[in-house]
This record gives sequence, structure tokens and C-alpha cells, in this order.
Amino acid sequence: MVDFSQHRSGGQPAARFEVDVHDCEVAGAIPKGLDGALYRMHLDWLYPPAYLDETILAADGYISRFRIKDGRAHYKGRYVRTERYLRQIEAGRQLYGYYRNPYTDEPSVRDIAHPNRRTTANTTPVILGGKLYATKEDGLPYEIDPNTLATVRHETFGERYDSETFTAHPKYDPLTGETFAYGYEAHGLCTRDVFVCCFDREGRITREWRFLAPHTSMLHDMWLSNEHLVIPGGGAVTDLERLRAGKIHWGWDSTRPSWHAVIPRQGGDEDIRFFFGPERSIVHTTNARTEGRKIVLDAPAADGNTWPWFNDIRGAPYTRPPTTFRRLTLDLDKKDTVAEEKLFDTVITSFTRIDERFLTRPYRYAYVQYADTRFDSGDRLGRTDGNCICRIDVHTKTLTPFFPGPARALHEPVFIPASATSPEGEGYLLAAGDNLEQRTTELYVIDATAMRELARIILPFRSTPQVHGTWGTPATLPLQ
Repeated sequence: MVDFSQHRSGGQPAARFEVDVHDCEVAGAIPKGLDGALYRMHLDWLYPPAYLDETILAADGYISRFRIKDGRAHYKGRYVRTERYLRQIEAGRQLYGYYRNPYTDEPSVRDIAHPNRRTTANTTPVILGGKLYATKEDGLPYEIDPNTLATVRHETFGERYDSETFTAHPKYDPLTGETFAYGYEAHGLCTRDVFVCCFDREGRITREWRFLAPHTSMLHDMWLSNEHLVIPGGGAVTDLERLRAGKIHWGWDSTRPSWHAVIPRQGGDEDIRFFFGPERSIVHTTNARTEGRKIVLDAPAADGNTWPWFNDIRGAPYTRPPTTFRRLTLDLDKKDTVAEEKLFDTVITSFTRIDERFLTRPYRYAYVQYADTRFDSGDRLGRTDGNCICRIDVHTKTLTPFFPGPARALHEPVFIPASATSPEGEGYLLAAGDNLEQRTTELYVIDATAMRELARIILPFRSTPQVHGTWGTPATLPLQ
């Protein structure tokens, strides 16, 4: 059996328990008007992975909820009952091989024709059409009961959804009520097919697009502007020969340019075009807008491979390049032109969030987890995650940090407006963090204007690593 305590893909043993915590311990005061639920997706190995060099991205999906109302907080955590989870429970051991490579699975579960059946649904909690989903880009999502966190079903979205996969980062337009989503490797392992669609407020597909990617590449996130969708691809590559050789799904090809598929929201397949740029890693996006004949795209970006588990296909040693906050501009009147501006030199993670009422519009603030060397980073306790959350002001070009205290490792923040009509940035941030000395997890309620702590909600244990979080309200989900 793998010695998971030293496992490079996890860094801590799997929690392997489901839990309810009523009336969580609270230090400070939760704002009385905060009424909703913070859903978080976690990476939590049910059984140790089959290989020592496996990526944590392959861990089983776990969803948690902080229900906040009337100044109180309650916590619940459950595994997502995927087909993969159920098969492992029945066998009592790990059955699956390398990340997104069914050729390495045990014969009893090996399914080359339908790779989405091995998804762990571990990446993003998504609210779509009044329902809550656990999503991961290698398969179709699972519907989750927003109150009990019970797994309801494996969602297919009906016959019009023409993909075996569904992005973990659909984009909701707050002005039109539409949600845009896509699936890549849509028609099977390593295919270039990409399916894109638009959902209305009720979760019905209203428009569709299809295209072939320049090469099969990881398509993890996208930008949505008032007039366009832009999906970035690049150096993370794969093919069937690689999978049949028993390798992790992705390798990095530094000779591949970055590319951007530009899809007019009111156009058809024939209107899709590609812009190519230098080698880049763009994992998550921040915001976008179309201004005349130019598309302005903000995102964290790096000049090389930011995935330590995805080795260079030519054997070059891995060195993580710095990720910085940048602005890309695509000029629709010029062919293949990508202009890039570095807005800040500060090294950040790729987990930026904004006041999502301003998605597709001009905006001022973004929030991101990062490591600030002016504060205790937690290095002495073996963690180098971000120790701060900062507010990025793209107007004044300033960064304002929030530091929760020594020996903390923070996760991605979520912004909640003070009200539906409050100015941009007036509201709260919710950000979970690991207290590395006490071995507990804390949820910080932060005044997003002053970047100061209002309250912290303390769990009596340390939760497993968070990927992304989503805030749900009684207006978007049937909360109890």
C-alpha cells in the first residue's frame, strides 16, 4: 500500500468521514444580514492512489456546506456518490489508475469507450437552473441536494447536450440570466471536439456551437464578455499513444503556442476564429468585456507549465514559472494578434474571484489567494500555500492584503455583495483556511472594503483541500 502520509499529491491523509457540525464555534460576529450557503468542493482520497506520482486532481469528490443565517453557522460534509465512488466502496480498495487514463484502471472498471464514468466530480459546485451540481471537466456533473448534500443523479442535460464532458467553470451572465458552458474531448478520449452551449434561467439549452480545437489541450476555464466567449488552450497536451503507454493524461509541450477560441454570442459555428500567442499557462480567468472591435481579457497567467504533475514531454526538469495578473487584448481587425500587459508584478495563485454582478462589464476589484513574504508563510510547517487574500484594484494598481494570522494556509475566496444594489466591492469575502498549528479549518468572514476580519467560523478538525467554492442564496436554491 502507498505510504500516503508522504504522498506528493496530497500532503495529508484523506479525511474519509462525513460530518454534521451544528452551531459552529464563532469568534467575532457574523453579519446578521448574511443569509445563504457556502458550498466547497474538496479533494479527498477514499482510498490511497495507485501510484506515488499521481496528481491530487484525481482524488475523490467531497462537497461541504456552511449554512449561514441569523449570525449562526452550521457545517455539513458528504462524499459525492459518483459511479467511481460506489465501485470503490463495493470493492473496498482503489480500483482506478492514473488521472484520466482508463487504460491504467483495474479490468473490472476499465471503460475506454465512456471515460466520463470514472469522473470524481471534485472541482466546482455549480448552480444552474435552480439546481446544485458537483462538476469536473472530465465527465458530466452530478446533481446534489442543496440541503442534505445527498447525490441525486448523474446529469446528462438531455439529448441536446452533445458532449461526454462538462466544464467546471460555466459562466453566468447576470444581465441576461444565461449560463454558458462547454465540454472538450467531447466525443471521447483525446478527441479535438469541443461542444459549447447556452442555458436559459431554467436550465434549458437554447443555443449550441461546435468546433475542432487546433490540438487537443486542457480547456479548464473561459472568459465571457458582453458579446463573446473566449476559451484558452495551449501547452497541456495528450494523445491516445500517451494513454496507452500508461501515463497521466496530460504532458506539457513547450513548443505549442497558446490559443484562444473566440465565439460570438450571436454568431454560429462559421464565425468562430482562433488567436494564437506565445507559450502560456492560463488556468483560471477573471473577467472580460468587448469594447468595439477589441476583446479585453483579464486573468492570472504564466509563461510556462504551472502543473507540477504534468511532465514535459521531452523530459525537461520542472520549474514552476511565476503567475502574475495580466491583461490580454484581442483585436478583431487583426489576424492572430494577442497583445499582453502585465498589470502587477506580484506573484499570485490563479484563483481570482470578482463581484460577479460585474461579470462581462467594466470592473475594478478582484480577489486572490497569494503568498505574501511580509507575513508568516507556514513554510516551517511544510505548507507553502497562499497565506493571504488580497484585493486587486485595477484602477489604482494597488493590492490590499488580508492576513489571518501566523501558520495559516488560505483557500480561494468568494465575494458576496452587501445587497443587490450595493456598489462594486461593498460586501464580504468568505475564505477558508487551514490552521496548521491547531490542525483545524477556519472560515473567515472578511469586510471586503476594509479587508479586515469580522468573524471566523472554527471547525473542530481540518478539512481536506478545497478546490473552488460557490455562494448560494434562497433566491438561487431552495435553502433550508
